[in-house]
Amino acid sequence: MGRSTLGPNDHPEGVTLHDLGDGCLAYLQRDGSWGWSNAGLVVGDGASLLVDTLFDLKLTAAMLDALAEHTRTAPIGSVVNTHANGDHCYGNQLVADAEIIASARAAAEMEDVPPSMLAALNAAPGEIGELFRSFFGEFEFEGIELTLPDRTFEGRLDLEVGGRRVELIEVGPAHTEGDVIAHVPDAKVLYTGDILFIGGQPIVWAGPLSNWIAACDLMLGMDVETVVPGHGPVTDKSGVTEVRDYLAFVEGAAVARQRAGLDAFDAAREIAREIGADPDMSRLGEFGRIVVNVETVYRSLDPSHRTPDVVEQFRRMAELERM
Repeated sequence: MGRSTLGPNDHPEGVTLHDLGDGCLAYLQRDGSWGWSNAGLVVGDGASLLVDTLFDLKLTAAMLDALAEHTRTAPIGSVVNTHANGDHCYGNQLVADAEIIASARAAAEMEDVPPSMLAALNAAPGEIGELFRSFFGEFEFEGIELTLPDRTFEGRLDLEVGGRRVELIEVGPAHTEGDVIAHVPDAKVLYTGDILFIGGQPIVWAGPLSNWIAACDLMLGMDVETVVPGHGPVTDKSGVTEVRDYLAFVEGAAVARQRAGLDAFDAAREIAREIGADPDMSRLGEFGRIVVNVETVYRSLDPSHRTPDVVEQFRRMAELERM
């Protein structure tokens, strides 16, 4: 899946820079768990496009330093934020000289969870602070200025990057309200943002799951050989199929329990036990995310369903993880 050009002794622990060939690179962080997102670089003739920034300024600066060998003669002229989650856009202020691009829905959603909110939650006393530090305590949210996109689009946008075409395709709402994938046709490379989690369970904040499944079907029909997920190792279409199968299973299992009148959290516990008994799905990390995914199915079936607030959802995810 490409040659690794950056070892853990060169830059922050657990970071690897993969040369995918044809001027495409993937910057991978640790195990791809909560907040440890991936990014990418597409290098053209005299210009580059960066796919996503990272969760804080220190991590983003380290990434830009690691990419400097490639961007010295092909400066980053454009940045694509694949969606609104902070681990894919909080580092934008360090690339503010470039044109920052996102879907219109993603740009609107970015203001819902500013870095100051996560800084306050991580610093909070008591149970709430302990809860959020258990997920995000390694990240530094202080001093981050929310830097919104300069350019937005709906549906599709084709970019020219140093003589190369990069196709931006909006596939949300799915993981979030405005998910975008970035396709580099001449290299047969696809950057998916959080439409793909490899090695961990996906988390469906927005949904419906049917939209996400349709996005997987779209990717499976594309002429691509190398796929860079939002979290986890570089993959190919087999990784897309794995995520699709997980989502289809969760949707079917949750729909059946909603129609039977089962409480959403009780349904999540039952489905978690089924996942734990499956030899393939049981290998996936971030086990507690099934709580959010089932809530999203229930909300999709019944718009009057009251989803718990985000703090309660994190509490329930942590509880399920402890089980």
